[in-house]
Amino acid sequence: MSKSGKKYGSEYTTVYQSGNIKFVKPNAGSTTAPMETMTKNRVYVTLDYKNEPKFISYYDKENKRNKQIDLDVPHKGMLPHTHHGYNHNENDGSKGAANLTPKEKRMVEYIRKSWYNTRGKS
Repeated sequence: MSKSGKKYGSEYTTVYQSGNIKFVKPNAGSTTAPMETMTKNRVYVTLDYKNEPKFISYYDKENKRNKQIDLDVPHKGMLPHTHHGYNHNENDGSKGAANLTPKEKRMVEYIRKSWYNTRGKS
């Protein structure tokens, strides 16, 4: 059970999986990235209501979210951009977000390619 009293695995449905990357959709409510995971080093791609990647989220050694890449809404002109911390941006600098690192850029490219190649096959 999560701290909010919800059973793990009940808030999202897995749409596709590529290695340790899971593409998920929320079962109800607005599109938000998972706060926690039960799997070490998991990366989640949260899809919006149009089945487009909205967030890429990473988790720490305690399975708590520690970084999120926002793919669809600019932050002070940055798109995509990264927020750091469990609660979205508590570990960000004065800008409230950061430009992507080269490694993060490669991950975004991989995720988009993987998702759109998979969708073309269905």
